Amino acid sequence: MSSMLSIRPVLCFVLLLSTLLFGACNSGYQKLLKSSDVNKKYEAAVQYYEKGDYFKAGTLLEDLLPLLKGRPESEKAQFYFANTNFQQRNYTLGAYYFKSFYDTYPNSQYAEEATFLHAKSQFRDSPEYELDQTNTLLALESIQEFLNRYPESTFRPEAENMSQDLQKRVENKAFQSARLYQQLRYYQAAVVALGDFQQQYPASSFNEEAAYLKLESQYNLAKESVETKQRERYLEAVAFYQQFIDIYPQSRYLKTAETMYDNSRDALAKMKTAEAGASAAK
Repeated sequence: MSSMLSIRPVLCFVLLLSTLLFGACNSGYQKLLKSSDVNKKYEAAVQYYEKGDYFKAGTLLEDLLPLLKGRPESEKAQFYFANTNFQQRNYTLGAYYFKSFYDTYPNSQYAEEATFLHAKSQFRDSPEYELDQTNTLLALESIQEFLNRYPESTFRPEAENMSQDLQKRVENKAFQSARLYQQLRYYQAAVVALGDFQQQYPASSFNEEAAYLKLESQYNLAKESVETKQRERYLEAVAFYQQFIDIYPQSRYLKTAETMYDNSRDALAKMKTAEAGASAAK
């Protein structure tokens, strides 16, 4: 009990000292914000930046940028300010300020990194595949622009990885959109969309499923068609099956694909028998 009592004053002292130090630091920062000394403010902003305090650095730099125009420090200040936004995950602002930087200073020592971080900001701002992919496409364009401009960059491997990630996202979105037609039973639209997907992404990991779903959609379309269109559509289903087994002979969908093929052949055989009977009756 006595040892606990003796610890309490020490804890109180430590807390009081921490509070005073924090207050002193915060007071110094507040004074800097109100200061009109551009040089002092700039030096402090750089120190905060180099310590990784991007909030304080960014706040000071935002005040300084108009005051540094025309001065040598402006270049570094603008790059640092853009990066404070990136580091605080303000990716939309980061992308904007990085682009503004390399447009203003295309020959800067920071231009390559700014161009890369502009693309990386857009990459980080890109949504998951379920959402609209407009920002993803913009990010892909920016990454390609960076790779074209700096083909030997040390950032190249990371840029290529980002590009591959985004391409998979766009590809996934395209496949899910095509599959949705099939799930909604819009079979004719599904056949077209799935075929377009296969042509646009010939190396996609979704292609086996896309080929199967195209066959299934065509088969269901034939089944639900009016009699005058069934023969043509069943023949198309048979053709899709033959294409499917040529490319995926060991497919996990093989059994159900074979069932649709057999049913299509049976339906065609019945139509042929019915046509022959009608001709004989004449």
